[in-house]
Amino acid sequence: MDQTTSQIYKRLISYVGNYKSIAILAVVGMIGYSAMDALFIQLMKPFIDQGLNERNNEVLMYAPFVVIALVLGRGVFNYMSSYCLSYVGSQVVRTLRQQLFEHILHLPVSFHDKNSSGDLISKITFDTEQVQQAITKALLIVVREGSFVLFLLVVMFYTSWKLSMIFLVIIPLVAAIVAVVSKRFRHISKKIQSAMGQVTRSSEQMLSGHKVIHGFGGQAQETEQFSKINNHNRQQRVKMDATRAISVSVIQVLAASAMAVILWVVSLPSMIDTISSGDFMVLIASMMMLLRPLKQLANVNSDLMRGIAAAQSIFAVLDEQRENDTGTVSVDKVAGLIELKQVTFNYPTKEEAVLRDLSLTIKAGESVALVGRSGSGKSTISNLLPRYYDLQPPSEILLDGVSLANYKLTDLRRQFALVSQQVVLFNDTIANNICYGLERKVSDSELINVAKKAHVWEFVKDLPAGLNTMVGENGVMLSGGQRQRIAIARAILKDAPVLILDEATSALDTESEKLIQQALEELMKDKTSIVIAHRLSTIENSDRIYVIDHGQVIESGDHTSLLAKEGAYAALCKMQFGGLSE
Repeated sequence: MDQTTSQIYKRLISYVGNYKSIAILAVVGMIGYSAMDALFIQLMKPFIDQGLNERNNEVLMYAPFVVIALVLGRGVFNYMSSYCLSYVGSQVVRTLRQQLFEHILHLPVSFHDKNSSGDLISKITFDTEQVQQAITKALLIVVREGSFVLFLLVVMFYTSWKLSMIFLVIIPLVAAIVAVVSKRFRHISKKIQSAMGQVTRSSEQMLSGHKVIHGFGGQAQETEQFSKINNHNRQQRVKMDATRAISVSVIQVLAASAMAVILWVVSLPSMIDTISSGDFMVLIASMMMLLRPLKQLANVNSDLMRGIAAAQSIFAVLDEQRENDTGTVSVDKVAGLIELKQVTFNYPTKEEAVLRDLSLTIKAGESVALVGRSGSGKSTISNLLPRYYDLQPPSEILLDGVSLANYKLTDLRRQFALVSQQVVLFNDTIANNICYGLERKVSDSELINVAKKAHVWEFVKDLPAGLNTMVGENGVMLSGGQRQRIAIARAILKDAPVLILDEATSALDTESEKLIQQALEELMKDKTSIVIAHRLSTIENSDRIYVIDHGQVIESGDHTSLLAKEGAYAALCKMQFGGLSE
């Protein structure tokens, strides 16, 4: 449900609570700044009436000192308001950005399935900047220029309330224009947020897929697509500027009309003798000065609405429910007995079930292989075991006889070490990538020992920086095989009781695969291991092989017994080896 503008701004301002004293100083500075300007106009009356008209040298002698004092006061108040407001605004944005980053980290995998990385990056970077505009620039103008308008009206009414009443007629009209324009600003701002998300998404896609684009000659296609998105973004910004220009022009015309009426009234014979030169100058100067803050107040509406739309976009993510972690069972290390009972599952973005009433048991310390065609549901099982997705009853997975939902998430995920086909490396050193997520300190000798076991040391030892070599974004400086060896080293170091190998040797050449296979066999000792593989040669020694098709187990047994059945597994072997493997 969409929140109102006032609700969103109220929630946004609540972030200022921690910096209340500095925010109050900022407001005092803004009001003081406006008061100096208004006081300067008010002092024109004695300077003109007493100083010039009555030729009072004493009044004129004080004028330069008063002007200097007002300018100095104005400068102090300006610095105070600008610095304090900038401090508060930057702190609020830092807090919001940190909250957003942390909250996204704790959102379930299903949320990331439904939201593109580009949109989320845009929220963390672009949207938070727009919020800062709403807090700093917009608030500065609303408070400073708003108080200036009030002070000028006080000066005008003090000088001549009858003439000033004419100016008040335009206030309801200005308010009506601002209300209408605000709705349009907020509507366009939402479109700008969306357009910026598309720009980020398209840019990210181009950068991550540049090799495919080069390989398939997709530059023209990507350029055309980005051109449309870029132009859509431009159109929304032009609409915003056009609306702002119209509203400012209309408000200034209304203010100028009120001024014209006042000048006409002053020129009437009945009025001309009732007003002094000083009063007339104060009124005219006040009305002239009113045009600038009215223009800025009309302009700030777009910044304010842009910030409100950005805040709404951020709050929508912050209001998303975090990953369900209601489990109470704490465990250090499980034995590794896994039971899948009547598991039916479909991904949040798809209606069709990937697993259908699937039941299987993996004994503690057993080596189990899952084989089958692509899309049969093998990798889905590896996603369900660390509880990246929640199951709906009666579907249930038990670990050591306890439902996965009953474990504390951190304790549960500590039990699994996953090595998948898609290796994720961080833009850090090889050593830090291997030790990623470990709470304990790892000695150099232990790290080198692990690197040797995973055959990482073979290519690291010749590098100038050794294990301290930066791998680049997502390991771009390394080959696919090298990245996978680092992932295996990470799993060895984690030493979890359950090992999941999802196409773990797919990116390796034959020689590397044999070496890694030896390392994996060493790693799999005394562990429950689940191997998902297309290369059937890597799973021939598994204790049990499950053949999965359309989300169901259609065959199970060891390599020899399954070949003897001459069923689905034997057919897969035939396809891969060109004949039955004995």
